[in-house]
Amino acid sequence: MLHGAAQDLHLHEFLTPGVEPDDVPALWSLVRARSLVDTFIALFRGGEEEVFIRLHVLREIGARADHPRWLPEELRRHFSYIETIKLETVLKRLRENGLMVFGEDNTYQLSDAGRNAVAAVSALLRFGESEDAELGFLTTQLAGMQATGTITPEMLQHLLAKLNALTASFEDAIASGSEFRILDARSRLSGNMRWLEKGTQILRGLLADNEDEVTPDVARVAHSIGLAQSRLARVDAAFQRALNKIESQRVTLGASGVSSSDAAAWLRGLDTHRIAALADGALGAGPRTQFVAGGHELLDRAESVLSEEVRQREADTSLPPAEAAPIDQAGESEDLSLLVRLTEKLADIPQATPAHKLVLGGNFGLASYRLSLLSLLGNEEAQAEGPVADLTQLPYDLMLESHLIEVMEDEVSHISAGEVVRRV
Repeated sequence: MLHGAAQDLHLHEFLTPGVEPDDVPALWSLVRARSLVDTFIALFRGGEEEVFIRLHVLREIGARADHPRWLPEELRRHFSYIETIKLETVLKRLRENGLMVFGEDNTYQLSDAGRNAVAAVSALLRFGESEDAELGFLTTQLAGMQATGTITPEMLQHLLAKLNALTASFEDAIASGSEFRILDARSRLSGNMRWLEKGTQILRGLLADNEDEVTPDVARVAHSIGLAQSRLARVDAAFQRALNKIESQRVTLGASGVSSSDAAAWLRGLDTHRIAALADGALGAGPRTQFVAGGHELLDRAESVLSEEVRQREADTSLPPAEAAPIDQAGESEDLSLLVRLTEKLADIPQATPAHKLVLGGNFGLASYRLSLLSLLGNEEAQAEGPVADLTQLPYDLMLESHLIEVMEDEVSHISAGEVVRRV
């Protein structure tokens, strides 16, 4: 622990000559909050095992709300699974560094700094594995600051940076063209959707209810956060388009119904030793062939070199005789009958219909083609003309869900659940 005035920190050793800590506002704000910083230094300094036990003891002591004061005997009984000397060492460190206090009535209890530290750690630990702890923590902190009217531009900047980092990671996943990276990114987006919606509600309330009280810096960052959230809201559609493109390029292994994506997913679930065992004996060295010319090959070569007739025939560059061009030969045209029939089916839908009823029919290739056409519905970016434009301009949207339904017909085993819905 460091004690004494701010100058005792020896910050001048890190700064260029002539610069004092109070010349850097962001650094000086940390120096002024030295007691709070010292609390976390005391809590997390030392080996990993010490930090875990220290955090555990502090959280357990703070969890008893009805009787916040602990007698030494109660602590020893409660932590009987911790070696006695080690427990006394932990309690001594927490007490000496201001995380706990030992009262005149010979009882232990958390100090204000210790309780604040426990509350901060508990807030981070409550988020699930499918959620982004940083985004959830920042959003909950922002909600609390809004309720107390203490929102700062610094807190909003942290949230804006996190949203921009998420957008960049999702765009990288799409650019990679990897189906598995795109699915992982889409799952991450779904797991954090409630925090994005909560952040939108907070910003709307901040800008609408307290418009006169919001400072220009807060308003500027809040508008930037709104734009970042709008970009994230459009990412899901970009995920779907990328997955549709991958679907159109997917290879099916014969008539088994197993695709190349299924094989890749199965291989990804194996450890390296299992994959090495599968490859054992499957790969072999190519034979080293040596081509030696025999009598017939030498004779053919000699004929082409020595025969005058052969040389003249090879040197003849005259054009072939003229031929009459074919008359009324129709050019090849693309078969759009499937597209036209799908457009006619969509026109008969009153409100909504399951997507698989429109997709299935014929074989796997035809189903894939119809699904790729349905993904164009409502796509304003599609530069299409003719029958394709007629399809994209229909007042319908393809709404796919994250799970599969079993089909087991027309060479299709499973298909994404979803509906084609008429726009209101």
